[in-house]
Amino acid sequence: MKNTQATIRDLALKLNISISTVSRALRGAQDVNPETKKAVLEMAALMNYEPNKVAQSLRIKKTNTIGIVVPEIAIHFFASVISGIQHYTSKHGYSIMICQSLESFETEKANVQMLVSNRVDGLLISVASETREYQHLEKLVEKKIPVVLFDRVADSLDVPKVVVDDHDGAFKAVDYLIKTGCKRIAYIGGSLTLSISNQRMKGYLDALKANNIPVREELMVFCNEFHDEPIVATRQLLDLPELPDAIFCMNDPVAILTLQVLKQRKIAVPDEISVVGFTNEPVSRYIEPSITTVAQPAYQMGEAAARMFIDQVENPSSFKPRMETLQTELIIRNSTRRIG
Repeated sequence: MKNTQATIRDLALKLNISISTVSRALRGAQDVNPETKKAVLEMAALMNYEPNKVAQSLRIKKTNTIGIVVPEIAIHFFASVISGIQHYTSKHGYSIMICQSLESFETEKANVQMLVSNRVDGLLISVASETREYQHLEKLVEKKIPVVLFDRVADSLDVPKVVVDDHDGAFKAVDYLIKTGCKRIAYIGGSLTLSISNQRMKGYLDALKANNIPVREELMVFCNEFHDEPIVATRQLLDLPELPDAIFCMNDPVAILTLQVLKQRKIAVPDEISVVGFTNEPVSRYIEPSITTVAQPAYQMGEAAARMFIDQVENPSSFKPRMETLQTELIIRNSTRRIG
């Protein structure tokens, strides 16, 4: 089927003027006669003319499009981050392209390659749990393609980063459990290749140390994915000779699966075992019992990452990579006992 999209050439033929005059008129150039400019704009509207974005981007070497790679779009946390990114970047004339790695290193690399091939101006990335080396991102830095990491970051990359204080969030959660009387606090963590997993584990360990509670290796289990492995991990903890009296979970999806296993075993929450999550997924307040969790400012993280990206693009000579750390909030609900 023939393409009926009007072009600059069509406008020029219709008005009997040169293509260059039409192009300058559409750009609002000052050297075009006002009457000619008006005629061009009116004809463009009449013919439903739309600028050729691909041609423009090739000419100015800029697409005003940002690539985003997240582990999983369906997770509310990442959806909120994306909303924050889009809100900020749209005010600065940028569009976004979104990909999900589904926690796969190979998919993450393919996503990055596809976005670069589509000439995005740069990328905002939260790395997959399988990602253990960062050559695919280092190549972008070498090519001076702007990269911003958020939530899950790589310490070895000298690029802007936005994170939450995962250590402090985990510390507050475990410290609260101890203050409610818990002593055998288990931890279901994520892959230790992830920065957030390491920081939350350190927060857990430091809270135990600060309260003179010994670390018990059998109470610490780790998951590479958060769909099936948390169920196995919870069962492993419940099969110990001595049950934990609390379980601190890497995130809310893990906490929800943990609650399911506890219900199947007819273990009362929080009377027998308290449960704490991380991220404050919306569903966490509605299930029974509602989950005590550590809330992260996801939307603000997206805005901060977008702001760093825009600063980097608009001020390349003066911009210096930095890390911005956002604070968390412990939200007490019904899956934990109350202090006192």
